[in-house]
Amino acid sequence: MRLAIDTNAYRLMMDADAEAVRLVRSAERLFLPVPVLAELRFGFLNGTRGRENEATLIRFLDRPRVEVLRCDEETTVRYAELKMQLKKQGTPIPINDVWIAALALQHQATLFTRDSDFERIPQLARV
Repeated sequence: MRLAIDTNAYRLMMDADAEAVRLVRSAERLFLPVPVLAELRFGFLNGTRGRENEATLIRFLDRPRVEVLRCDEETTVRYAELKMQLKKQGTPIPINDVWIAALALQHQATLFTRDSDFERIPQLARV
């Protein structure tokens, strides 16, 4: 499985949640969407263990199976389509979540999240 990790799922993984660890270990590839990376780093700056958390993140990103998903022109097309879909459904979600979903769809990854906002995007595979 190609697994994109949401911010809350990263936290579960770092807290050694058994289900999170199992999912991450079973994935062939791990993806961290750039908006998740930004949210994590904001949290680190806003917290009391910023340097420690940043060091842990760097070690995670250095693993061979891990890749940061960056936005490109194709991502903007996916984003626009999702944003329009959500508008027509009358079910808006936070902007960062639209970017995360667009990146996961673009890279054919299953999104590991505990955020119910993503349920509004039925074409997005989630665990």
